[in-house]
Amino acid sequence: MNFITQINTLNNSHCKEIIDIILPIQQIEFNVPVTLEGQPDLLDIETNYHQTGGNFWGAFHNGELVGTIAIIAIGNNAGALRKMFVRKEYRGKELGIAQLLLDTLIAYCKQNEINAIYLGTVDMLKAAHRFYEKNGFTQLDKAELPKSFPLMGADNIFYELYLGN
Repeated sequence: MNFITQINTLNNSHCKEIIDIILPIQQIEFNVPVTLEGQPDLLDIETNYHQTGGNFWGAFHNGELVGTIAIIAIGNNAGALRKMFVRKEYRGKELGIAQLLLDTLIAYCKQNEINAIYLGTVDMLKAAHRFYEKNGFTQLDKAELPKSFPLMGADNIFYELYLGN
């Protein structure tokens, strides 16, 4: 498979494509009880991500959006990693799309003085837990999250990564 991945910043013109990736993975593939109404940030990427001092990226293969990742700046040099999803057929170490997305986000954080990254996920996403742990994230209790961390109702596992700046 000839595979060239491009990582690009996404904006409001990509909302439909972003939703078309994220909702089926959440609802159909993993049966996470979330709706679009519960994620209004997906309808306004620029306000919810760019204007916070964060960003939203997509991985493209042959012009098709196949993965997403985002960061929301939450104050005190911290950020909330959000919306990390890769279409099933594009997952795995062989293609390395998830790693490219995470590396892009970490590089952005370092350039923008975001020194701690927090994230929430759900217990059933075991492969995601392994991926985050392999990349240096450590699990923490919900009570240890910064007060400014934007909680998602379905999340029940939380991680942090210090970038050491």
